[in-house]
Amino acid sequence: MVAVPASEFLMGSEDALAYPADGEGPVRTVHVDAFWMDACTVSNAQFARFAAETGYRSSAERIGWSFVFAGLLPDDFPPTRGVVGAPWWRQVEGADWRHPDGPHSTWENRADHPVVHVDWHDARAYCSWAGKRLPTEAEWERAARGGLHGKVFPWGDELEPGGRPRMNVWQGDFPNRHPTADGWYGTCPVNAFEPNGFGLYNATGNVWEWCEDPFSPSRDDKQRVAKGGSYLCHASYCRRYRVAARQGLPPDSATGNVGFRCALDMA
Repeated sequence: MVAVPASEFLMGSEDALAYPADGEGPVRTVHVDAFWMDACTVSNAQFARFAAETGYRSSAERIGWSFVFAGLLPDDFPPTRGVVGAPWWRQVEGADWRHPDGPHSTWENRADHPVVHVDWHDARAYCSWAGKRLPTEAEWERAARGGLHGKVFPWGDELEPGGRPRMNVWQGDFPNRHPTADGWYGTCPVNAFEPNGFGLYNATGNVWEWCEDPFSPSRDDKQRVAKGGSYLCHASYCRRYRVAARQGLPPDSATGNVGFRCALDMA
């Protein structure tokens, strides 16, 4: 874990890249006490140890299926139900954290990649076992900013400084063409790319990360906040690979691009 010092910071965004309907604004000053944050999202190897020691079965394992990005399925994969409005998500029997792309895949050849197909309850169960907790949204954003103020990304305002990718997101034309200039088609290792100013890896891109908070506390909304975007984000339809971006997910939602990292109070 890395130490995140206590500080006030400007949370949220109202710039041209923001999604006002997501509740990114207004930009406000928020104080966060000092805390510890995982440098990386929880990996498959770490979650496997948790499952082995506790016998825990994730929601996707109990249900028997989860949603997988169609581009990760074999060409001869049989037709299955897609998500309305997002047909690139396919319902796959046997998909879970152990089998990230479906029953033909295994976590063991990507032990250092983030665990996926974990819902909010799965994430909290792991945190409890590890003696940690999920971060609040404010803590997550403070840590992801890496000590910078008002910047779009953990490293500044430019998406690819010097033409060099700094995170794992979609390039090309989503969802059909992805030249993988960043080196990865699906997830990448949890410590890929350069860390931010606090030492956090992959704070944006790669996988969405669960937070503790409800998405819309002012309404009767059961969704929870996820931050950071994923390997499927692209400017053409989802600019949520920014530190201020957020989305709400049902706490029982588990897909192939959602993971988490843990936080801990600083004694």
